[in-house]
Amino acid sequence: MRRYALLLAAIAAIAGNAHAESELVIAIRYLHAQGTSHSHLYLYREDGKLLRQLTNDNSGQDSGPIFSPDGETIVFTREKPNNVREFWSVKPRGTDLKKLDAAPDWYAQAKSSPYFTNVEPQEAGSADATSSPADSASLTATPVPTYKSPDGLFELILREDPNDEDDQIDGPGHGKHFVLRDLKTGTETEFSKIPGAFELLHDNQDENRRFLFDGPLRLAFFGLHLNSTDGDTVFALDLSGPRFVRLSPNWATPIPLPGEAAFLTLTENRYIPIPGSKKTANCSYMERWDDKLNHVRYAREKSAAVCYGMSMYRPSLSPPIITMRRTSD
Repeated sequence: MRRYALLLAAIAAIAGNAHAESELVIAIRYLHAQGTSHSHLYLYREDGKLLRQLTNDNSGQDSGPIFSPDGETIVFTREKPNNVREFWSVKPRGTDLKKLDAAPDWYAQAKSSPYFTNVEPQEAGSADATSSPADSASLTATPVPTYKSPDGLFELILREDPNDEDDQIDGPGHGKHFVLRDLKTGTETEFSKIPGAFELLHDNQDENRRFLFDGPLRLAFFGLHLNSTDGDTVFALDLSGPRFVRLSPNWATPIPLPGEAAFLTLTENRYIPIPGSKKTANCSYMERWDDKLNHVRYAREKSAAVCYGMSMYRPSLSPPIITMRRTSD
């Protein structure tokens, strides 16, 4: 009897751990060469494994999926012709799909979780930017913005040379005078020795937050203007390397995962071939990056995919829900 009880306890523990795994629901529209393509909901495990497709209705575009606070339900919007918007719910197991009379209050009030975005250079005297008089005198008459990492071990010095043509425009050469200083050893790494970047990103809800530190994760994010055709791109600066890792051929929006040494990106990719045709499209999809900056993609490989929103349920972490709504919402 005792062995039987222990066996049941072990099975319950395994089931509990499986249930506790983080999952993402993503609205993805796979573009087709012919006819109208539609956005459907797909449920992924955090490690990138596709668990199941949750919807397959072709009467509209499924978008904006969000987990309920308890993780038991997913509510989403179905956008139909003539500006008709319906609200639906489905269980993560793919059951109990039903149309709602109205969106729940928590769904209507939910906003995108914090993410890193562009920031203009801070004015002199700003709260979190400091400058070194020696640095200022050597390159420019105005104070040089300097940002110290949360652990006090690194410092970013955003120098610009008024006599350098590259520093007068937002281009690939801009930012080559930036410096990463290791405050423990005094070692300095000039950005000219790493692929250049020109614009330090910040948390959209907290302009004073310019670093992503969680466990072994030690990152700052920089945007780089490419050209009018390719737009901008984003690099993750791994302070521990130091090294730059490009997150996308085009833009990528970093989304922190508090309590995890990882982050998500809403990754944009221009001019992706649509399978079966000579057409291309601007695409977007979700990715997850770990502390080694290895990543998994939550979409079919070699597909032309467009992300219409996502939500992540993390039952053992805070906050338990991470959400990225469509830009138009």
